[in-house]
Formats: sequence, structure tokens, C-alpha cells
Amino acid sequence: MTMSVTKSGNSYGMGDINSTGIILKVENLTKIYVSSMGKVVSLRNVNFSVNRGEFISIVGPSGSGKSTLLNMIGALDRPSSGKVYINGIDIFSLNDSQVATMRNTTIGFIFQSYNLINRTTVLKNVEFPGITGGMSDDDRKRRAMKLLDFLGIKDKAKYKPSNLSGGQQQRVAIARALMNDPKMILADEPTGNLDTKTGRDVFNLLTMLSHEFKRTVIMVTHNPELAAATDRAIHIIDGAIENEIVNIQT
Repeated sequence: MTMSVTKSGNSYGMGDINSTGIILKVENLTKIYVSSMGKVVSLRNVNFSVNRGEFISIVGPSGSGKSTLLNMIGALDRPSSGKVYINGIDIFSLNDSQVATMRNTTIGFIFQSYNLINRTTVLKNVEFPGITGGMSDDDRKRRAMKLLDFLGIKDKAKYKPSNLSGGQQQRVAIARALMNDPKMILADEPTGNLDTKTGRDVFNLLTMLSHEFKRTVIMVTHNPELAAATDRAIHIIDGAIENEIVNIQT
């Protein structure tokens, strides 16, 4: 059973990251897109923090700014104003090379559409972050095989991703996200292309990574049932935080 406690607005404190165990702090984050049709405000002064090992869901209707927020946290896009701190570092104060290094060593990405490379094998897909991270060939292959074994798909290492089911492809994507042992995992609708049972299996894997292996997981989802099973759900409407719900598992 899940009990919920609602906190309206941006009421969570922004304490010192090192002393309070906070891995992520988002401060007054705003994103404005300008086009021939005028200005579109995608995010409006968003503030929140996330503790190490916490499993957070970001919930809201289509177009509410969920994926934009995740892209800002992952330094895939830059805000119009505001700051994102990861491990106490203002990531947008870094140069492009430093951002790329931080992203490769600190963050693992999981996408709804898997984003696997179908022309190569499952093993090579998982190894890829290790290649860009400078891992040796032997260490890279050894770690990739251990991750595939951990996720129950070691026997698929030589397959092409297109020969796997949706659930298996998402497990490959999770293995790839874990390749460089990131402290934070960003998952954008990771169950969106999966049936209910397979989606629940993937969600349970993310829960295990958070609760047993102390990885911080931030997940965008449309699924209220999954959101209610995370540690905290941040609800976004029109680019602003409407409320935060602390879910107490009993």
C-alpha cells in the first residue's frame, strides 16, 4: 500500500549538497523557445532537489515540460536561465568538453525508444559508453557481459537489437546506461513502448537500482500507478511545479 503526502509549490529545501546527501539541485530553471510564432515558455522557475539514492518521478500531461526538464538535468540542452547543480557543481558553468565528461561518467540515460544501434550487436551497444569513457577492451567487454548477465539477457549478447523484444531492448538500454557506473539515471518514459507486465518488470529493475544499489533515478512517466510507487512524484503543469507528493510505502 502507498500513502501520499502532498507538498504544494516548491517547498523542498535547498540545503548544502555535501552535508545533506543531495546529488541534484535545480534552481529557478526556465526555458523559453523563440520561433516565428513567438515565445513559448517550456519551464517556469522550477526548483527542487533530489537526495542520493532517491527514486523520483516527474509527472504531467503532454507538453507540460517533463522531457525538457530531464534534458536540462542531463545537460542535453541549456536553460534560458537558472542553474542545475550535480554533486555541487553548476553544470552549465562547465565548457562543452567538461559537460561531456560529466555526462559520460555521472549520468546514465534510458529512453522510451531505446536508442540502440541496430547495425551492431547487443554487446557492442552496451560497451559504447565504455569506449567513449576510455575503458580498456578487456575491462569493457567483461563489464558489459556482467551487466547483461545481471539483467538476464547474457544469451542475447551476439544478437542485433532488432531481433529482441521490446522488454529485452529496454534491458539492453539499461545495461548501457549502467556501463560507466553512473550515480544518477535519467529515464524518459522507459515503459512507454512496453506492455503492462514488461513495463512493470522494467520499473522494478529501476526500483532495485535505487533502493538496493543506491543509484538516484529520475523518471518521466505518464503512468500514475508507477509514479505512486516511486519515493516522490513531482507534478508539472504548464512548465511549473504544481505539487510534490511524497509516497510512503507501507
